[in-house]
Amino acid sequence: MMNTTVCPRVLGFLIAALAAVSVSAAQPPSPFGPLPAERQIRWHEMEYYGFIHFTVNTFTDKEWGYGDESPKIFRPTDLDPRQWAEVAREAGMKALIITAKHHDGFCLWPSRYTDHSVKNSPWKDGQGDVLAELAAACKDNGLRMGVYLSPWDRNHAEYGTPKYIEYYRNQLRELLTNYGEICEVWFDGANGGDGFYGGARQTRRIDRLTYYDWPNTWKLVRQLQPMAVMFSDGGPDVRWVGNESGTGSATNWASLRRAEFAPGMADPKALAQGQADGTHWIPAEVDVSIRPGWFYHADQDSRVKTVDQLLEI
Repeated sequence: MMNTTVCPRVLGFLIAALAAVSVSAAQPPSPFGPLPAERQIRWHEMEYYGFIHFTVNTFTDKEWGYGDESPKIFRPTDLDPRQWAEVAREAGMKALIITAKHHDGFCLWPSRYTDHSVKNSPWKDGQGDVLAELAAACKDNGLRMGVYLSPWDRNHAEYGTPKYIEYYRNQLRELLTNYGEICEVWFDGANGGDGFYGGARQTRRIDRLTYYDWPNTWKLVRQLQPMAVMFSDGGPDVRWVGNESGTGSATNWASLRRAEFAPGMADPKALAQGQADGTHWIPAEVDVSIRPGWFYHADQDSRVKTVDQLLEI
């Protein structure tokens, strides 16, 4: 009878050889379609974060300010961004995005480029800075911070002219250089209409595709905050889901044909589903307010979504 026992040393060699063969044979497939950038992967990993809407609208009981509000009406008595950050952390959020400037043009930071800001309010005798307080609170609570800077400005006299684009980028530069790391920059799609405009009280229309010269604004963000994702209807990094109900379609492609979209230019159905043949990785951000509107209104206190409703969403 033949002895079939294998020498342990030989057996070890065989196992090692087989392992080497299997590793070298298991090559990953080539990538298909657009791929996420590192900043987008980090965004995906955040999963869940908060959106804070707070400005002069809180004191005028308006959803959209006209732009003629006096900074003197901004006088919060118990403003505590640290409490905001603590609640967000306890709720499992990874970041907070703040409306640094909504359509009314009022700035929650003491911008060098306008008088329409907290520096001319009675809050902290004009020495306050909501963004600075929130940035410190987020850092202390292990949260990231993002900023919303409305492209439309119903207060600024030069809105609709090239001068306003310079103003807008100057403000964006302030936000991206004075408050530490920014994780997301939010560009709204509401652009142009009636407003105060420095006292002109006019209706001004702009070409949403060309007026803002978005490529050069995006380039500024890339330069100053390379890891920040940018949101708008079509990205360039994160897209709107096409509604404000907190829902997306059952099938939701991360890819999108970006050339077909711009801030304020959207096909809601395509945004909700994405496009299987999309040319760019632009996943959907699904936003929803806990109230009927985005700003605080006392008459909506009974209409705040319940915990069960929010969990269902």
